[in-house]
Amino acid sequence: MKEIKLKKLDVSCFLEELDNGLTVVLLPFLNKKNYFISYGTYFGADITKFIVDKEEKEVPFGIAHFLEHKMFEQADGTDPFTFFSESGTGSNASTSYEFTHYVCYGNKEFNKNLRYLLKFVNEPYFTKENVEKEKGIIAEELKMYEDIPDFQLEMRLRQNLFHNSPRSVDIGGSVKEIKKITKDDLYLCYDNFYTPNNMFVLIVGNFDVDEALKIIKEEVASLKSKKLPSVKLPKEEATVRVKEDKIYGNIKVDKLGVGLKVSRDNLKMDDIMLDLYLNMITTILFGTASEFRERVRNDKLLNNFYTEWETYKNYRLFYIMASTMDKEKLLEEIKYEFSDLVISEEAFERTKKVWIANEVKMIDNVDATVSNLFDDLIKYRKVIPNKVELIKKMSLDEINKLVKKIDFTNISVVFMEGKVE
Repeated sequence: MKEIKLKKLDVSCFLEELDNGLTVVLLPFLNKKNYFISYGTYFGADITKFIVDKEEKEVPFGIAHFLEHKMFEQADGTDPFTFFSESGTGSNASTSYEFTHYVCYGNKEFNKNLRYLLKFVNEPYFTKENVEKEKGIIAEELKMYEDIPDFQLEMRLRQNLFHNSPRSVDIGGSVKEIKKITKDDLYLCYDNFYTPNNMFVLIVGNFDVDEALKIIKEEVASLKSKKLPSVKLPKEEATVRVKEDKIYGNIKVDKLGVGLKVSRDNLKMDDIMLDLYLNMITTILFGTASEFRERVRNDKLLNNFYTEWETYKNYRLFYIMASTMDKEKLLEEIKYEFSDLVISEEAFERTKKVWIANEVKMIDNVDATVSNLFDDLIKYRKVIPNKVELIKKMSLDEINKLVKKIDFTNISVVFMEGKVE
């Protein structure tokens, strides 16, 4: 087992790639009472077309999410949620465009819960009957989301940013698509993507490292690595598909969605450093301590404000979602921040110091550490042990060179207004 010191943080995590390719990341916090376990696969909503043994396969949109649901139905009738709850342990699962993972978290019966989590994810049970039953359940879930204004705004923004990408489709798919899903589709995806060389185990908290690794090895001993399918993702255009749009929802306060689409084709920079610099730019522009936030608060333009970066192939997407009493004025303020942009030394150095302090504080928080390590595994397929050092190496010259290469006019805007009665 390889020990990786998280530099400048005086903490070590342990990494091992098993003989069958399973990645195991263990970060013990013996001064804590709780633990968090994630067992995941790099199979998400992006993947609907792939090649197996030279034969092209296509499955319905939403199948990764459907598969996540069906994993909780076991052949022996055991309900995983009930199993975990008996020891006061929480459990859940989630699917994104890039991954699916199954989690449990608590402060009791670590060994028992770890063993069971691995066991139930490694034992799929799909029948024609239980697949048909699940379609109705998921159809209701999808319809529920369709009535949520923030979801409506995000999906329209995605549809307008992307030309061909599956990112323009809801992770859960559509009612029409999920009705097409069969038991054979589920086994096809499970057998090809729920394979140890495409999966990971991440554990953070109070546990014994050697005991945890022993249990993991025992539970996955019979699993063999497989040649992974060649995934076919459609070609995506560099421009946004729709520049401006308007939709209506059941809201009292108007909403605004803005999406920036950045191609990394001419951004000659390592992925990790690129993500740090892009996050630095948007933190300086729109962070809680930014001049922008102060202005829009003083002008009473914001009810809430949310930002996020996303990676798709060789693109970076930046999303802004806001509720506002004056969406046109707020859009003007956002465009103003994007125009003639130069990052000042004062803002740059201040943000670096805050980031470094946050990294140090985060390491004493199990949830924050889990989130950080999980992001590393999903984005880079590895743990980044030297983030503090990387932040310190960031330079004002490099960030302003990067700013000049980004087309900040390549945005899509969606206005959302209340429905007219």
